[in-house]
Amino acid sequence: MNLRIGILGTRGIPNHYGGFEQIAGYLAKGLVERGHAVTVYNSHKHPYREKEWNGVSIVHCYDPEHKIGTAGQFIYDLNCMIDARRRNFDVILQLGYTSSSVWGWLKPAHTKVIYNMDGMEWMRAKYSRPVQKFLQFAERLAVRYSDAQIADSLAIKKYLAGKYGIDAVYIPYGAETPVNTDAETCKSYGLEYDNYFLLVARMEPENNIEQILSGFLQSDTGKHFAVVGNINNQYGQYIYQKFGTHDRVHFLGPVFDIEQLHSLRASSSLYFHGHSVGGTNPSLLEAMASKAFIVAHNNPYNRHILENDALYFTTPGEVKHIIEHSIGTTAKRTAIENNFEKILYRYNWNHIIDRYEHFILSCCNTPVIEENIPDRRFAGK
Repeated sequence: MNLRIGILGTRGIPNHYGGFEQIAGYLAKGLVERGHAVTVYNSHKHPYREKEWNGVSIVHCYDPEHKIGTAGQFIYDLNCMIDARRRNFDVILQLGYTSSSVWGWLKPAHTKVIYNMDGMEWMRAKYSRPVQKFLQFAERLAVRYSDAQIADSLAIKKYLAGKYGIDAVYIPYGAETPVNTDAETCKSYGLEYDNYFLLVARMEPENNIEQILSGFLQSDTGKHFAVVGNINNQYGQYIYQKFGTHDRVHFLGPVFDIEQLHSLRASSSLYFHGHSVGGTNPSLLEAMASKAFIVAHNNPYNRHILENDALYFTTPGEVKHIIEHSIGTTAKRTAIENNFEKILYRYNWNHIIDRYEHFILSCCNTPVIEENIPDRRFAGK
């Protein structure tokens, strides 16, 4: 059975922002290829102005965030929901709940609503105590107004079961393996192959950028450090002012070209992943697909994905130690290949899209075509 599916909760596709935009793009395109009619909601400020992308219908909704700040996100989500009520979707897939669940009571009566619950947003350090309290409230609303829930991490699935008694289905993000990587790409950014460390992240406190760069500057190394991410927010400006004057720290700005990102990661000496809140992170999976050697923040989310195939840190001192005491070539190569195998067999996009389709169909009480059932070898991983 072909379904009419609306995807809400992102700034839009193609991706010019972050993780949910990335999964929306891959998922929408993949579901269209499987015969479903998919609509994705874009902010009217999104640079892509067409009404269709790779067979996906695009609806542009008014988004006043650029004028009134955070409150604009709530208005944008309201505009998306009002439009979705008119389109007779079989399923609404809501990515995240931060500014959308307050409108959950507006959900269409005969439409199944599935929430991807994201990470525990209220734990993010950038939020004040009152905002954290509101986000806990928004989380409860997302559970209340959804017919089913998705967790992109087993740790989040366990948290939701313990707090709300719900059995969210675990479906992580995916990643594509690069066709090729170009060792010359780094030169266009003023970097030398295997002579720099790299991180790719949004400028947020919980991504531990300050700890990573502090540890780097404390270390005895002649290598450089490249930071990919948009610094045009308050924390980004703080990080830039603190570290931007050092001649071995390079702020490259946002890079959305996936092949360039793969090449930058593959050419780095160490790839630092500082994310500490949330579930399966797309940039981590991409680093694994790029065959980068990864140094990750020590938390259950990252350990679930990387297992023993990475080095871990929690403090600047541990970052310093890792930089100054590299592991052997054989152990490094083994870790890189093990992580690449995980992408091929656990986190490839075709597999992830199959699992989404299977779950969506089951929520609609629709018989699942046998060839679309996900590979059970990885269902519990």
